[in-house]
Amino acid sequence: MRTLRRTWRLPSARIALAVLALVALVAVAGGVLAPYDPLAQRPADMLHGPSAGHPLGTDYLGRDVLSRLLAGTGRSVVGALEAVGAAMLLGIVPGIASVWLGRTVEWTAQRAADTLMIMPFTVFAIAVVGALGNGMHQAMLALGVLFAPLYFRVTRAAALGLKQAQYVEAAELMGASRWWILRVHVWGKILPTIAVTTAQAVGQALLVVASLTFLGLGVQPPAPTWGGMLASDLGYLAQQPWAPLIPGAAIMITVGALNILADAVRDSGAMADAVSTAVPAATPATAPPAVPVPDRAVGRDPGGPAAGQDQRTDTAPHTPVIPRPEEAEQRVTTG
Repeated sequence: MRTLRRTWRLPSARIALAVLALVALVAVAGGVLAPYDPLAQRPADMLHGPSAGHPLGTDYLGRDVLSRLLAGTGRSVVGALEAVGAAMLLGIVPGIASVWLGRTVEWTAQRAADTLMIMPFTVFAIAVVGALGNGMHQAMLALGVLFAPLYFRVTRAAALGLKQAQYVEAAELMGASRWWILRVHVWGKILPTIAVTTAQAVGQALLVVASLTFLGLGVQPPAPTWGGMLASDLGYLAQQPWAPLIPGAAIMITVGALNILADAVRDSGAMADAVSTAVPAATPATAPPAVPVPDRAVGRDPGGPAAGQDQRTDTAPHTPVIPRPEEAEQRVTTG
């Protein structure tokens, strides 16, 4: 919560959240906000430029571009979130388990993560879609499997650092269960790291989803998606050279806002760590000033240091010298 409050104080984070909130609104209510049916074809209005009736123009079949953009936002965003959700489930749990469940689980999880990291996204997605059918859920499951090593490595690195912390070792020595330690001491510490990774992963997933739908994978035409709109506009660049800029700008703005938010959360987490580990400098104790004692009270030796030389001042109070009774009687009789 402290990291989230620090993130909200950053102007860049507020701007990024405002953009993402607008994208989320369009993703949820895009079909309602669309002024026309995104699938309705009007041959008489083919390849028209922006106008009052069609603010972003029409495509090669006379369909309203604004309506297709609003309707396609939901499919693109939901597909990316589905892929990231599968990656979190397949990456976070094995990442924590590899630290706490022994060397066998650790070795197996690491080898599986290394294997998945070397596989290309597009080729693996095409293979999964070819085996399971051309559907959005199949393609996003393939993306989730390939994004899982990212969460595995990030979670494992954070959990390894926390396992060696003194308060975690003390909890283990006192007999605390693993589940209690993970819930109380581990999960709250790795949550900011997971938030940064999630923001970056959603942006990457949006780009991959756009690439797959550009190739016709995951969503069947004529269902609108950002990548599908890019693919359909490339065939008519001579008539509408500006058409691919519309879905491209939507992708660029959304991914840029996610990256800005990830940077803000990372900076806030680093700021929180710096504040928590900072130790205030100790204030040196000031000794009371030495009180100079007059020369008469000190009783300096007349043969002491000459004037102008360093003279030692006595800070202790002067104690008068009381003669013994024998010395006093002798002085009286002889005086």
